[in-house]
Amino acid sequence: MSRLSLILLLCVLCEWLAAATPANAQTVSGCKRDLLEPLSSIQHDGNHISLIGTRDAPVKIECDDVQLFANTVELYRADGRFVATGDVVFVSGVNRISAERLEFNTKTKTGTFYTASGTTVIRDKAQPGPYGAQEPNAYFWGEELHKLGPSKYRIVKGGFTACVQPTPRWEIASGSITLNLDDYALLRNSVFKVKGVPLLYLPMFYYPMDEDDRSTGFIMPIYGTDTLRGQSISVPFFWAIGRSHDATFTGDWYSKAGRAVTGEYRYLLAPGSSGNATFNLLNEREVTPEDGGSQAPRPAKRSYNIIGSLVQALPHGFRAQGSANYFTSLETRQRYQQDVFQATTRTRNFDGSLSGNWKELVISARADRRDYFDTANTLTRTGSLPRITVSRGERAIGALPLYFGATGEYVSIVRSTRAGEVELTNQGLSRFDVNPTLRVPFTRWQFLTINSAVSWRGTYWTESLDPLRPEEQIPTGIGRQYFDFQSRITGPVFTRIFNTPGGGFAEKYKHVVEPRLTIQRTSSIDDENRIVRLESGDYIVGGVTRFIYGVSNRLYAKKQASREIASLNVSQTYYSKEKAAALDPNYQSSFNENSKETNFSAVAVAARVSPTERIGAEFRTEWDPTEHTLTSLSTSGSMRAGEWLDVTGSWSRRRFIPNLPGFDNPGAATHTLGAGTRVRSRSNRFGGSYSLDYDFQHDYLIQQSFQWYYNAQCCGVVMEWQGMNTQGIPGIAVPHIRRFNISFSLAGIGTFSNFLGALAGQQQR
Repeated sequence: MSRLSLILLLCVLCEWLAAATPANAQTVSGCKRDLLEPLSSIQHDGNHISLIGTRDAPVKIECDDVQLFANTVELYRADGRFVATGDVVFVSGVNRISAERLEFNTKTKTGTFYTASGTTVIRDKAQPGPYGAQEPNAYFWGEELHKLGPSKYRIVKGGFTACVQPTPRWEIASGSITLNLDDYALLRNSVFKVKGVPLLYLPMFYYPMDEDDRSTGFIMPIYGTDTLRGQSISVPFFWAIGRSHDATFTGDWYSKAGRAVTGEYRYLLAPGSSGNATFNLLNEREVTPEDGGSQAPRPAKRSYNIIGSLVQALPHGFRAQGSANYFTSLETRQRYQQDVFQATTRTRNFDGSLSGNWKELVISARADRRDYFDTANTLTRTGSLPRITVSRGERAIGALPLYFGATGEYVSIVRSTRAGEVELTNQGLSRFDVNPTLRVPFTRWQFLTINSAVSWRGTYWTESLDPLRPEEQIPTGIGRQYFDFQSRITGPVFTRIFNTPGGGFAEKYKHVVEPRLTIQRTSSIDDENRIVRLESGDYIVGGVTRFIYGVSNRLYAKKQASREIASLNVSQTYYSKEKAAALDPNYQSSFNENSKETNFSAVAVAARVSPTERIGAEFRTEWDPTEHTLTSLSTSGSMRAGEWLDVTGSWSRRRFIPNLPGFDNPGAATHTLGAGTRVRSRSNRFGGSYSLDYDFQHDYLIQQSFQWYYNAQCCGVVMEWQGMNTQGIPGIAVPHIRRFNISFSLAGIGTFSNFLGALAGQQQR
């Protein structure tokens, strides 16, 4: 080879080597840390470089925390951008996107993916809930995917699902999607599909993607049908205000009843400081009866409900509490409430209190009001505005075995009856009360304790009863003072232990028999017939000696730990004056001024049994000594079998006894049964519940409801049916009602009950 040919060959080789300079020696503009790994490259000029790879050995670009894989990449260094084509894979943190083509700016970290799909991780693992598991991943796709920020994307003509599997159980297709991978997905003009079948058009859909499942946005709606409300749709909106408080706003549309809006606010600032408040406004439209229907004509009406409670810790050891269950229309509440207790209660109330310690004193102030609607559409109002109590706990007097304490109270009592806006009666007054106590305990013997105390009580009322016309209340004050002597004796206590070595249920049993006796003497009281009796303390009868006696039987079982498995308590009171037996509020069947004359109270019996921690039952009754019969009985119990079965039940009866005052009104007799059961699979994939309330007194079913739910991998459905009949309850003239509710749940989106108690009041988010 000639020297000239050799020189030309060396020049060509040098030029080729210069063009094929390794790209990892290059830098990527806009990256603090970068790496290029092409199979080969061609440098067109100082700005434009072509990086060439294959399917098996793709081009790899690392720019800070972003990785890119592609068959070919056109890199423009000065502009800080590149164009990748062929099997493009873009990885950023837990987000992964595949596309046919990508245009990306390394300076702004923004770009556009074409014919793309991707996945993101919402949470570490699936979180099962009552209505569908909340899966950890989400899948999205689109013709164009615009990266607008570190975790914000806009998808054009694409879709979204949190059911990441070969054939998603649900998906939402949309022309425009705003995707914030740390917070939410917002879809406009979207179509909800199940197994690829279009099911529902959604003008706007909001899907939360926050890890703690408290993202602001719309929650799955509830559809229902009701005899009185007609077709209904409830659409809730959840607002995650902060880590310690949130709110829910729900719009309700009823085809027959009208429209309603509900706002609920909840907060939890610290242990001992929490609260919630719910406000519901219902605009009822005018309703005319249908042919053959049972509805009565009713005009359009606006009504509202307020329900809430709070506990708030305050400086210097004080605490504020409050609660409200107030409504403006009893008829509206009875007509639409799905909860049988709320539908049948005739009481509305609110109260607030402030309490705390100041040195040795315990101070509390309370304001409360309670309205009761009777069957004649009149209202009885009770309460205290305000009630202020100051007490000093018992403290020893020097080294003596004596303990001294005192309580003082001022209260402005509210007591009136009203018919609409007209006040019929008003018994309201103010009362001052002082009650110091001196106690002497005797506890030297374990089997016998004696606590003796003497107290003086002075009370003043600003009004009294007219001595000439005892049925009239006059604005003349009256005072009362008396001494109270009592001695509480417990024992002698008898105990016996039964050893059962090798026993399956317990290793030993312990039976305790504990008799009790209280001897109480109240001194005579002057003019006690002129006292306006409004509260229990006003019913004290003077010049009476009481003997309160009873016995408790307790059975304990011990295996690894000791626990009470059964108990039986029986008690009764003897009075030296028959009048005192009729005015003792401690007994349900004795508190009646018209009771038959007797020196004995009813016999109260209370029993409880709990053979295991999963099974328990209670029973209570009272036996009248004049008619020698049981007056009232009630029992309740529960059983739980593992995590798959819960059963609860209650039964109560207030008997009709013709010759016993207080029980001689057949309309006041009751005999009801309530029961409920819940069943679910071990994985909570499916489950259901059933509840009923039956009135044996009138022989009809008050209400029964079925609820059933099914959870797929990442979605679920819950359905509920209820039938309610409250016509037999005095003062509730509502026809038989049938209701049906249904709601779907998607992974990450729960279901909120509406204000009327749909879906059994479930609150899932």
